[in-house]
Amino acid sequence: MWRQQMEWFVPRQVGGSRVAGSGCGAAHGLIRLRETAFVSGPESAYAKTDGGRIGYQVVGAGPPDVLATIPPFLPVDLMGDEPRLVRFLNGLSSFSRHIWFDGRGTGSSDPIAPVEGRVIESVVDDMIAVLDELGCERVIVLGANASHPALQFATTHPERTSALVLINPGARMRRADDYPEGIPDEAVEGALATVRDRWGTGEILSRLAPSAAGDRRFARWLARCERLSMPPQQAGWVFRAGFEVDVRHLLGAIRVPTLVVTSAGWFGPERSRYVAEHIDGARHLELASADSLFFMGDTGPLLDAIEEFVTGQLPPRQVDRVLATVLFTDVVGSTDQVAGMGDRRWSELIATHNSLTRTELERFRGREIGTTGDGFLATFDGPGRAVRCACAIRDAVRAIGIHVRVGLHTGEIELHGDEIGGISVHIAQRVQSHAQPDEVLVSRTVVDLVGGSGIPFADCGTHALKGVPNQWQLFAVEDSPLGSDPAGDLVG
Repeated sequence: MWRQQMEWFVPRQVGGSRVAGSGCGAAHGLIRLRETAFVSGPESAYAKTDGGRIGYQVVGAGPPDVLATIPPFLPVDLMGDEPRLVRFLNGLSSFSRHIWFDGRGTGSSDPIAPVEGRVIESVVDDMIAVLDELGCERVIVLGANASHPALQFATTHPERTSALVLINPGARMRRADDYPEGIPDEAVEGALATVRDRWGTGEILSRLAPSAAGDRRFARWLARCERLSMPPQQAGWVFRAGFEVDVRHLLGAIRVPTLVVTSAGWFGPERSRYVAEHIDGARHLELASADSLFFMGDTGPLLDAIEEFVTGQLPPRQVDRVLATVLFTDVVGSTDQVAGMGDRRWSELIATHNSLTRTELERFRGREIGTTGDGFLATFDGPGRAVRCACAIRDAVRAIGIHVRVGLHTGEIELHGDEIGGISVHIAQRVQSHAQPDEVLVSRTVVDLVGGSGIPFADCGTHALKGVPNQWQLFAVEDSPLGSDPAGDLVG
């Protein structure tokens, strides 16, 4: 789906770019001959999950293990039909075992409802499912023109991420007042019109590989990839959703060794540089390549850089901080209700409330941290599930006459055994305190991370949160049956 990022698309923007090294790969002059003879194509297999089956392939022998996220228009079953891509896979096999998969809703994998497919966490779920199927505990995550799920995986599952490699990444696509690196709205709309009118022809994606200009065989292969990845209507909303997401908030939470590789001729090198500059300790390498697709052109320097990075002595990292979405609930007017109905009746009612809340937390894979008086504190590894769980809790307890306020924020939390701490926990609690009865209120961070999902929000303005610096923009989830079904549809 869209979740594997949109940084590989949009008409090229011409501009100057320096080509520099960062102490790895080609900058060190690492030169070696790689096996380029075609290998026999691996057989596809399926990882089975409650949400459907995920098609994947394993190439090479390893170690180390590399898990790749790729654009949704590259079905794994067609990768072996393009000689340039096969050469790249063979080069990667010379020093690793690598795993490729079709996210649900694309290629060989089972379909997924749009309400699931439009949020990044669904592809992170797919990544976890494939790793569990293969028995992989820790992997190097390779964001090959698909950085959003790679970034979210590394921040929410650092214990399973030994390193992160990002090729031509971007944290946001659209331009904003605080993000001049983005693409102007008119260019975005032009790109979406091209997707709508020319999907399945190969015309769109051939712009990403100038070195293959005039190669009709390559254009036919790209066209076939488009058609077999997803139908035109789906491609339209997948691309639109991809242009709306903003994961800049994730960059400061990366705690694993990271290599960012930028093609100097890529249409958005400034967006890639932005990512490198905002990840603490990231290595950055710019290569003199005019192609955006990771397997096109001279891939030798790219493979050299990846090999040196992933086969070197990566420093061990203690996992005591992770990215999570924190949820707080609180019952409205509990004191008055106790006075009105008596202790015994209230105890029975609150026990039902607790049972209903725990049922929804389990259904949406939330982790209960504890209770706070008449409310709950829980965490989620995906903001989309957290929002939908919050709505489900509100609706469930409202049916028994209890009204709640719910607050959500996504940020880094500190792990202390079964307890959590950190400023993000305090922010979520302060957000909850501003919510109205029966309202789910979220921070701007949550809205940005589920951008393009179709979840409706109403802007509630900026607020001062007690004990938290700066003004915070808050949003209310508008009435919608978001909590009715974890796999339900949502028309956006």
